[in-house]
Amino acid sequence: MEHRTLGRTGREASVVGLGTWQLGADWGDVSRDDARAVLDAAVDSGVTFLDTADVYGDGRSEQAIADFRRARPALDLTVATKMGRRLDQVPENYVMDNFRAWTDRSRSNLGVDTLDLVQLHCPPSAVVTDDEVYDALDTLVSEGVMSAYGVSVETCDQALAAIARPGVATVQIILNAFRLKPLDEVLPAAQAAGVGIIARVPLASGLLSGRYTVETTFAEDDHRSYNRKGEAFDVGETFSGVDYEVGVQAAREFTDLVPQGVTSAQAAVAWVVAQEGVSTVIPGARSPEQARANARAAAVDVRPELLEGVRRIYDTHLREAVHPRW
Repeated sequence: MEHRTLGRTGREASVVGLGTWQLGADWGDVSRDDARAVLDAAVDSGVTFLDTADVYGDGRSEQAIADFRRARPALDLTVATKMGRRLDQVPENYVMDNFRAWTDRSRSNLGVDTLDLVQLHCPPSAVVTDDEVYDALDTLVSEGVMSAYGVSVETCDQALAAIARPGVATVQIILNAFRLKPLDEVLPAAQAAGVGIIARVPLASGLLSGRYTVETTFAEDDHRSYNRKGEAFDVGETFSGVDYEVGVQAAREFTDLVPQGVTSAQAAVAWVVAQEGVSTVIPGARSPEQARANARAAAVDVRPELLEGVRRIYDTHLREAVHPRW
């Protein structure tokens, strides 16, 4: 597994990490044993970067990672968590008292004194541009509460604002074959500033796996059922904001580009890894087999015809609806 420097953290991270939203629920029920099996499979396949958040299963994802690390203490892992969604996402809630409470809870859940990386969890734009927010985060770094901080964003404008801040180590953003706008300015700006890019939602909530049809249904507690119109959070987090039926058609065309011996999901993850400026990509996995397959994507050769085809599909089906929004 190739490793790249994770921005201003100075840490090395596997180019394919593991997103653990699904280990805390919101994608259907996941048992503690199932979560452990996924973590074992990912790490045994070379993954060294895990991404979680304090609200994933109300802390269950963080706790599952803590159990895993206690069982395998010799592993050298970087665990990134997030904070900011335990209260309403309004600027007045992004203050030091809340930061202390949230990070203390994550430290307890993860069983550590110092958090490796804490990301603001898709805050409002007014928070991303607030000097006092960064002053508070710098204080928490100086106190040893966290080693580094970053910002997880919804829009490219938010990403560019965060990248301009000297203390921001990483920016997490949706980047996949159905969401190309970050390629225009965000990735070049991050490279120039030495900020790491953590690419999330690489499969567009599974669309790019090529396994779904217009008849596919999802569990009631799966966000792909309850958030299709942004009822619970930004609709861009579900299917990358792409209309489901349009996405199914675009995914069929993407699958036609995939070389023999590679799955559509692996090709989609490999496409993200191939983008200059990406530090790590964090597909989720609900089974050990899926975790291992995702890790193997790091070795997939991304051919010019795939790169060209992704651009054609995006321009034909998706650009008009997606590009202006995020």
